Amino acid sequence: MASNGIRDRVAIVGMGCTPFGEHWDKGVSDLLVDATKEALGSAGIELPHVDAFWVGTLYSGQSGLTLSRPLKIDYKPVTRLENYCATGSEAFRNACYAVASGAYDVAMAIGVEKLKDSGFSGLPGSGSVGDGTRAPLTAPATFSLLAPAYGKKYGVDDPTLKEAMTRIAWKNHKNGALNPRAQFRKEVPKETIACSPLVAGPLGIFDCSGVSDGSAAAIIVRAEEARRYTDKPLYVKALSFVAGPAAGPMDPDYDYTTFPEVVASAMDAYAQAGVKDPRAELAMAEVHDCFTPTELVLMEDLGFAARGTAWKEVLAGTFDLDGELAVNPDGGLKSFGHPIGASGLRMLFEAWLQLRDEAGKRQIASVARGRTLALTHNLGGAPGECVSFVGIVGSEPSA
Repeated sequence: MASNGIRDRVAIVGMGCTPFGEHWDKGVSDLLVDATKEALGSAGIELPHVDAFWVGTLYSGQSGLTLSRPLKIDYKPVTRLENYCATGSEAFRNACYAVASGAYDVAMAIGVEKLKDSGFSGLPGSGSVGDGTRAPLTAPATFSLLAPAYGKKYGVDDPTLKEAMTRIAWKNHKNGALNPRAQFRKEVPKETIACSPLVAGPLGIFDCSGVSDGSAAAIIVRAEEARRYTDKPLYVKALSFVAGPAAGPMDPDYDYTTFPEVVASAMDAYAQAGVKDPRAELAMAEVHDCFTPTELVLMEDLGFAARGTAWKEVLAGTFDLDGELAVNPDGGLKSFGHPIGASGLRMLFEAWLQLRDEAGKRQIASVARGRTLALTHNLGGAPGECVSFVGIVGSEPSA
């Protein structure tokens, strides 16, 4: 895969993130204004200093007017985009490229979604007519196929696999309990998780992330200008986004134990950033834990664990807040919530806090030990037919 990247050419100098949850008293415009104010404040600038805007939302607005109307932006480019559940990361990627190209000096990427007013317990659907190759399954049903496939391929019995899935949910709720912005801020006992009512296949309620309302934003400038705005910028090391051929449902060789799109985007991102051993070099990772078996498979697709061993690493606590590589230290989609357009930027917000030593009770020790890189991962779609984003940011420019 040919990708030149823009390593260390742009930097994040300000971020904002609303609490995620059920915001019955706020609309899309309110959430956008709140995230924007915090991002601008942390960068020490006013709205007129921003040259261009990218707003990501899947269901909560159309066109740039979604953002320009509430912010009262005066005749500047505002691009609205979406890329399934990776929409927030796509807004960030486009804003970074715009600044790196020299087209703009200061750009803002912002994501938003208002899902709790929809009346749906899951994600809304378009109901479009397809070509007959996609199974008419819900998201939990589709992702539930990962668990038995993984167990069969690697010889993991059902009780052990359930224990690993339960521990992933337990870990993310434990992390979220320390996060004042998370949708679910309470630890959940493993027994409660393991015995929760089934939703699809082996997935119980606590194996599934919730949907929520929220917004998150980032201010991006050229790297050489970054310290004019903050003494602790984050430098963008890698941005990789891929879409696959969506052949999984038709391919008899696809076995539901991997996301090929994630593997491709991870390899590309590591090459851009010069990362050779992600487990040893990264301080933390925020991954798309829409369902617990998704996080399990991602540990292998992202190179954090050898094939067929992620379940052992999960049970050993490797990816805990105090483990070898903290994964989803902010609670992930599972606990922080998943307002689609905002999730990718929310992941970056946790990297912003952790690498700047501002995460409070969630602060991971590896940063103090000298690790300076954080990874964020977003996917959208379903196993065998998805888009995938992998980004890497760092607190220091490369030598």
